[in-house]
Amino acid sequence: MLDWLATAFRRDVVFRSLKVGGVVGTVLVAINQGDLVVAGQLPPEASWKIPLTYLVPYCVSTYASVSAIRAGKG
Repeated sequence: MLDWLATAFRRDVVFRSLKVGGVVGTVLVAINQGDLVVAGQLPPEASWKIPLTYLVPYCVSTYASVSAIRAGKG
């Protein structure tokens, strides 16, 4: 488990995941809440969805990167 976390926090993995999370998250926010954000009508109870929209692709990218790196060591 510690080896997995060490790989997940490698500089290259974090930067790659941030890029993926930023691009994919922005597209998903635009699709799902974009009209409400632009109109300034995003209800406060829905604002928690935006950080999660960025977090999910970050986590998926991190998992994929760590899996690929560890498979190469196999």
